[in-house]
Amino acid sequence: MTAILNPTGLAPVPRPAPAATPVPPPGPVGPVLELPGTPATALVPVTHDGRPVGAFVLSGGRVRYRRVVDPDQLVAAAAGAFAVAALTAAVAVVARRRPPAINTVRMGPGGWVSLRGVPAPALKPGRRPWWARLLRARRLVVER
Repeated sequence: MTAILNPTGLAPVPRPAPAATPVPPPGPVGPVLELPGTPATALVPVTHDGRPVGAFVLSGGRVRYRRVVDPDQLVAAAAGAFAVAALTAAVAVVARRRPPAINTVRMGPGGWVSLRGVPAPALKPGRRPWWARLLRARRLVVER
């Protein structure tokens, strides 16, 4: 007993009785849960760091382990797959770039730029710039 001094005098304060059996902290395997139904089935949940990771299912004399799908892992896997697909698409777009219209440019005699042996790029008849159509411009090169 503990006594507390108050203005009216000493009054005894009862102490609570200690618990008969201490409750152990929850472990990785939970309690057995009996499921209703004609085949007797029991479920034993399994946790890791306080998160459910699976359960043992006891049914018909067999014990099976069923994993629980973790939504965080599912989102991480989807984000990783999306990143790989985006990187693959970017590499494919860069790899499909057209080669240059002329080949290697070399310095000729006297410092002139030499494009010898390189045919001029062919112009497509329907692909004229808007300003050439507006001004009705014609090519300066003789068409064959």
